Amino acid sequence: MNAGKGFAFRRIFGCLVLAASSFAAHAEVTVKDAWVRGTVPAQQSTGAFAILTSSEDAKLVAVKSPIAKTVEVHESMTMGGMAHMQAVDSVPLPAGKAVKLEPGGYHVMLMGLAKPVKAGDQVPLTFVIEAKNGKRSSVEAHALVRPLGQ
Repeated sequence: MNAGKGFAFRRIFGCLVLAASSFAAHAEVTVKDAWVRGTVPAQQSTGAFAILTSSEDAKLVAVKSPIAKTVEVHESMTMGGMAHMQAVDSVPLPAGKAVKLEPGGYHVMLMGLAKPVKAGDQVPLTFVIEAKNGKRSSVEAHALVRPLGQ
């Protein structure tokens, strides 16, 4: 009879472990030093930058902002001595490593601005993160607008 209780305990414990793993925590991502480059009156686009750190391997798959019609994640690179910029599907976020979205590298393009952004404004950004298991989560941030030229 004691062996039966041990089997039942192991079975219940196994079920609890499986249940707990199905609710496994998603990657926790922090956003630091978010900022947006200021614009001049007729300018329709600008860049947004930040430092992202994920607790687990994940990737940045999108960014949203109500101030722009289109928001894309881009990568800048130099090819043949010329600077190029292109949209990317995602940016890898290795566990525990800070990934900089910065001028000259990965960054966010805010296009079709509703109005110019000026130094001191706050721009809401929503970073869409995809964990290794494919589940998506969002991280909200407010980016400070820095003067044009920074």
